[in-house]
Amino acid sequence: MRFTEELIAALKIIDRGDLTPAEMKGAWAGELGQTQFLASSYLKFAVDFDGNGKRDLIRSVPNVLASTANYLKGYGWQPGAPFSEGSANFAVLKEWNKSPVYQKTIAVFAQRLMSGG
Repeated sequence: MRFTEELIAALKIIDRGDLTPAEMKGAWAGELGQTQFLASSYLKFAVDFDGNGKRDLIRSVPNVLASTANYLKGYGWQPGAPFSEGSANFAVLKEWNKSPVYQKTIAVFAQRLMSGG
């Protein structure tokens, strides 16, 4: 049933004009865009931050960044709070990707970005 719902969400993305069927190329599990949203998450969290009338998470960096922030906010991200393992924000990362390696990688990379190296 899950992938039936994802198919319906993908058709809605096409219907609202965000992407064409030819543009809907993604990862092996069906995720779309630079930060790999399932179609249902794309529908729920994608935003048109660049103001062109489309929620394009493939080519529009402003849309990608704003949509990813919207996604994290939707799962309870707390700005300024820690995101290390065991924190509330780390739990939000689990909503994005269930892989502990992925979650830890994001946390380490973000920490390095914050420290300038």
